[in-house]
Amino acid sequence: MPAIWLIDAYRAGERGQVRALAEAAASELAWPLETISPEYRPWAVWPHLLRQTSLAGLRRRSRRAFTAPWPGLVITAGVRNEPLGRWLREASGGMTRYVHVGKPWGPLDAFDLLVTTPQYRVPAHPRVLHNELTVHGLEGRRLQRAGETWAARFAPLPRPWIGVLVGGDSGPYTLGPRAASRLLEQAVARARDCGGSLLVTTSARTRPAVTEVLERGLAGSGGVHTCPHFLHRYGASPDNPYAGILALADAFIVTGDSIAMLSEACGTGRPVALFDLGGMRRDAGMAGTAAGPQDPRPGAALYRLLMRWFPQELSRDITLVHRALVEANLAEWLEDVGPVVAAPGVRAAARSADLERAVARIRSLVLGT
Repeated sequence: MPAIWLIDAYRAGERGQVRALAEAAASELAWPLETISPEYRPWAVWPHLLRQTSLAGLRRRSRRAFTAPWPGLVITAGVRNEPLGRWLREASGGMTRYVHVGKPWGPLDAFDLLVTTPQYRVPAHPRVLHNELTVHGLEGRRLQRAGETWAARFAPLPRPWIGVLVGGDSGPYTLGPRAASRLLEQAVARARDCGGSLLVTTSARTRPAVTEVLERGLAGSGGVHTCPHFLHRYGASPDNPYAGILALADAFIVTGDSIAMLSEACGTGRPVALFDLGGMRRDAGMAGTAAGPQDPRPGAALYRLLMRWFPQELSRDITLVHRALVEANLAEWLEDVGPVVAAPGVRAAARSADLERAVARIRSLVLGT
């Protein structure tokens, strides 16, 4: 029986996507799933930049995993892993089908299937699947179990519960202390308006300074009016409430930098509000406007220059996803939202249509059906 090799991603958002897709594909095909966690050399990006089909970016001990028998399917994400997927495809004599998730860096013909989303602006191609949102595995029983685990922890807080999912810097957008103060002010105002509570979690990309702003503000210091709340500082505890918040919150506020968190929140079918870090809104009358005082960051300024003067394939435009979500009534900007309507109970979202489409394409690819 052929196996599926998952070459694990090295960034949290991509890791969740490739694991979800690999697990769903393994379930659909009834093939065993093996996970490879590569160790990279410091210059691992160069084999890609030189368009190599090579294992040269791996440390020697990691190369030992890349031996026959070859898998029937390999799934990857990230620039460092593309040369590995191409190498497997070639070394197997074409027996291994290569599926990549997210942004492509090599030529599209180098993949058997690319599963991507609007921010990467990938042109139409027979080997490309354009999804509205990223694939994820937070649905069904997994989400329900998380809700049951966390329900007692959140129970003392008045409803409705508003989940606040906090990301970090992304491309030309910066989530620093100024943006965090605006987020806190708007989220607290929304909770106070409906007599509810905030369920706040930071993430791996959240700056410590941002978390400190949220902690101080929710504690009532710094002149910010607080409200009933739960706050999780990412990494401070092995018990991560993220899936529990997705299962239980009646509505969400999600920082606009994280397409993965937006995808998971929208997948619940509950109201989702986008928080503008500054300059994200591209809708009528708001094009390119800033939402308030900006957090300076040299990397953000350089990225804006990259988007303006260099080829599109070198950058991404996450506002394309924001616009699609708003137009499809899957989300709205936080400044535009109406009142929160409470709908208590653990709700387990069904498997997303985006994941279903990706699994169907993989089945067709490897089985011809």
